[in-house]
Amino acid sequence: MIDAALARSIRLVGFDVDGVMTDGGVYIGAVDGQPMEFKRYEIQDGLGIHLLKRAGLRVAIVTGRVSDSVRLRARDLGIDDCAQDPDGYKMNGFLRILSGHGVPPEACAFVGDDFPDLALLRIVGLPVAVGNAVPEIRSVCRVQLTREGGRGAVREFAELLLKARGDWERVWNEYVDERSHADSSKPTRVAT
Repeated sequence: MIDAALARSIRLVGFDVDGVMTDGGVYIGAVDGQPMEFKRYEIQDGLGIHLLKRAGLRVAIVTGRVSDSVRLRARDLGIDDCAQDPDGYKMNGFLRILSGHGVPPEACAFVGDDFPDLALLRIVGLPVAVGNAVPEIRSVCRVQLTREGGRGAVREFAELLLKARGDWERVWNEYVDERSHADSSKPTRVAT
């Protein structure tokens, strides 16, 4: 459970990628001699991020790897704040995002799973561990999720935070209401 006052103080939610937004697996190969990297993302997690944004929260991705997959997923989710560091250093990118929005670390939540996330988890107001987080990460986090990264952990956190803020019923109902009416300006594909 998340304290309501703490939940309402959160203005930005940051997510690690490998082991949080994904199951931590990376598919590496080549197509026509060009190296390719693929990651699997959970669709329900994406909707959780959409609902966080609908509630007025900023969402950021902070990862210690550089990947076109992450850039594409951030674009797909409408996340403008995406810091990727090729050497696994996350602090500078995270602080740059916070500074750009005038958000102090104590007004942030961060969801992590492993040692590269520890520095960020130590400075945010709401540190969160996914179900597959290593014991050292779990020990510093106020929230212990039951779902694993890439398997619904992001969605679980979104629901917990939004329920604690009192926003959950409103945001999911708004989402459903918007999609409950035909929009003649949008083409619909019908399988035949």
